[in-house]
Amino acid sequence: MIKLIIFDFDGTLGDTRRNIVTTMQMTISELGLSGRSDDECASKIGLPLGGCFEALYPNESKETIQRCADTYRRIFQENLQTMKPQVFPKVIETLSALKQQGYTLTIASSRWHKSLSELTSDLGIADYISYIVGADDVEKAKPNPEPVLKTISYTGFDANQTLVVGDMNVDILMGSNAGAKTCGVTYGNGTKQELEEAGADYLISNIDELMEIVNLGY
Repeated sequence: MIKLIIFDFDGTLGDTRRNIVTTMQMTISELGLSGRSDDECASKIGLPLGGCFEALYPNESKETIQRCADTYRRIFQENLQTMKPQVFPKVIETLSALKQQGYTLTIASSRWHKSLSELTSDLGIADYISYIVGADDVEKAKPNPEPVLKTISYTGFDANQTLVVGDMNVDILMGSNAGAKTCGVTYGNGTKQELEEAGADYLISNIDELMEIVNLGY
């Protein structure tokens, strides 16, 4: 029986694609780097911030990649003043229903912990989330299982009681590498094919479909 549900944030709970891609493009422009398309930028969502830019610019120095990450964080916070992200449809209702049914709900994200805390509060979902693991809370990021294992250790559940929900292949791989069940959401930044190839146990096109999956009890 599933008791613990670990959610990714960007592209799973929060509809932040526009914020992320816009900020990445502004960062690239400010630092004078060669251009990348919106789709190229979006395809890196889910990686740690430095990893996003390293994947886009594999030949750049570590110093340049760090400048990208620092510049991105500054611009992202500035953009929040005029570009407010939203939760995906039915997220609040689904989280509320799951919590009422006794499931423990947490987040494991490649976003920094402080940003996650602020966004979950701003989006009205903080009260449903019992524990947050951000990129700066672990040594090894997705697809390494450390974020899931850290959450399992904190909450006291076992991997076979855990479901990881995310929109990118790194989310699915993170969950399966930890021995947990996995559910891919197809409305986010990853494709259905990528989620299938990563080995997702379940695929859903709307977050409220999660209710049926967890209530099946495997």
